[in-house]
Amino acid sequence: MKQINTYIHKKILVLGLAKSGVTAAALLHKLGAFVTVNDKKPLSENPEARGLLEQGIKVICGEHPVELLDEGFELIVKNPGIPYQNPIIEGAIEKGIPVLTEVELAYQISEAPFIGITGTNGKTTTTTLIFEMLNAGNKKPLIAGNIGTVASGVAEEATAEDNIVIELSSFQLMGIETFNPKIAIITNLYDAHLDYHGNREEYYKAKANITKNQTEADYFIYNADQQEVVEIAAQSRAAAIPFSTKRLITEGAYINEGWICFKGEKVMLVDEIALPGVHNLENILSAMAAAKLTGVKNDAIISVLRTFTGVKHRLQYVTEIADRKIYNDSKATNILATIPALQAFKNPIILLAGGLDRGNEFDELIPYLKNVKALITFGQTAAKIQRVGVEAGIKQINTVDNVEKAVPVAFEYSEPGDVILLSPACASWDQYKSFEVRGDIFIEAVHKLK
Repeated sequence: MKQINTYIHKKILVLGLAKSGVTAAALLHKLGAFVTVNDKKPLSENPEARGLLEQGIKVICGEHPVELLDEGFELIVKNPGIPYQNPIIEGAIEKGIPVLTEVELAYQISEAPFIGITGTNGKTTTTTLIFEMLNAGNKKPLIAGNIGTVASGVAEEATAEDNIVIELSSFQLMGIETFNPKIAIITNLYDAHLDYHGNREEYYKAKANITKNQTEADYFIYNADQQEVVEIAAQSRAAAIPFSTKRLITEGAYINEGWICFKGEKVMLVDEIALPGVHNLENILSAMAAAKLTGVKNDAIISVLRTFTGVKHRLQYVTEIADRKIYNDSKATNILATIPALQAFKNPIILLAGGLDRGNEFDELIPYLKNVKALITFGQTAAKIQRVGVEAGIKQINTVDNVEKAVPVAFEYSEPGDVILLSPACASWDQYKSFEVRGDIFIEAVHKLK
């Protein structure tokens, strides 16, 4: 990593732990800062905080006392999930104290260039595709960010020969100052996280931060099918690389006569791509563009796209049993995420759906249920989704207790050639700790069918 003197003898508060806070605190301590860590979880229940204490780092746990601001901190590094309405953050901003996220630290110490990916949907799939393409092309990628690996920890180990492929949330991007990816990508933008940002304008503004520090020497890959993203591109100084699934854009990535293309070059037939779903073509086009700009050859890109079947829990191909293909889309925690999953298949679908009741109805799904021959519901929203299924004309509908029990029932309703799809359209918290747990239970139940 780069040896920087920026933080020597500076008083810095790390607010909130989890993986990013622990890594940031240890890094800043290593860089010579006087670090104080503040986390809401009590010290007795906080092994991460105790570990930092053993390193000689000051730790305050159990609450977020506003009085901390009286200690003269010159910088706050906050956990991305802590809202800016937090009293300490509000007080810091009033005092003019910079508030950053650890992504900024990662950029400051990294010898490797960054490929940054953000957007409302498709971030993880796009990030993983780029990593796999660069890996197949021997471009020494490292993967980091919101996908689960702390960016500053990855940056500590990176060399100038590496490429850091980083998934970035709007929360992380609000806390950057100089972060500048060599390649930036916005996959798409829809209304999301408005409880955190307050309104769509602030959410879009946070996403646009991914390109705010780019220069003419950098690249901005963007969705040319969305006007809001096009407007962000118009403000960027980076070389514009648009992608579109709807029209020919010869200066970027697009589809023409059944081929995915880049700047006039046919790269691969769409029919040869393993990853299902029209929505995934956006992810594929943006990933291909990033790979090509990094110097990856077509054969490496083609090899990945012929074999990559999805990120776990995101329209993930699980297996085929008795000519039924089975997919795990547990990450579909809202209606907006389930719609593209339903659109991804031409074969008849046995849909498994349900979960946490947030008070909304599911009528938006009705136009997309035409290909659903059977519906298995579960969880708090079972009755609501069942009603929608009846209105959509689905003849075979059943309600069960949970995902595990839904799997054998779905198989009974299915026939050779059908798709069995878990795409809940709901969060998991009524029955499961996370969508990952829900998806894992689904996969385990599927394998019991064999």
